[in-house]
Amino acid sequence: MSAVIADPAVVDEPVARRPRKKLIIIGAAALALVLALGAGTTVFLKQRAARAAADDDATSEHAVATHAESRGVPFYLPLDPFVVNLADREADRYAQIGITFELESGIAGDQIKAYMPAIRNAVLMVLANKTSKELLSRDGKEQLAREILREAARPMGIDVPAPEPVTVAPAVAAASGAASAASAVAGASAPATAIGADAAAAQKAKPRKRAETQRNPIQQVHFSSFIIQ
Repeated sequence: MSAVIADPAVVDEPVARRPRKKLIIIGAAALALVLALGAGTTVFLKQRAARAAADDDATSEHAVATHAESRGVPFYLPLDPFVVNLADREADRYAQIGITFELESGIAGDQIKAYMPAIRNAVLMVLANKTSKELLSRDGKEQLAREILREAARPMGIDVPAPEPVTVAPAVAAASGAASAASAVAGASAPATAIGADAAAAQKAKPRKRAETQRNPIQQVHFSSFIIQ
């Protein structure tokens, strides 16, 4: 009976390949882990850079707004255009007017937006009471801007007094004339007495100063468009 002799090379071949396969698997796993870590790090860095850029933009906008407010740069709040029938009796006329408020600060814009329905109603009431003849002249437009400035503040509880014309009271004028005549006749001592009486009369005739009112956040009214048809 003959003995079967195994080839050593054939017997050792599977044993020799197993460590190599393990090394390949371990290397592939390590490579995949490194790639995954690299991709995660890249995504994290991109997100961090985006957040930093957003923070920088917000900081820059806040700094610009603060700098503008500190320098007194005005803020503008444009209103939706107004289309209203005018008070003409001879013919049907209407006006299409664009209005922009010049405000003292950006905070005032938020306050005005909260009262916007009532403010628009007040402006419409002013416009509807005007005729085309009143609005065609420059003086009429300036008068309209003053009225809008005053009426737009009322819904916010702010009473803007109308400018009062400066007039001289008749008693003061008569006293001044009498003092001048007396000073011309009586000599040097009479003018002092006349001036004192004149000053007292003027003090009595001087109108009382109105009570302090709340500051109007609307500084100016500007027209961005003005069409009358």
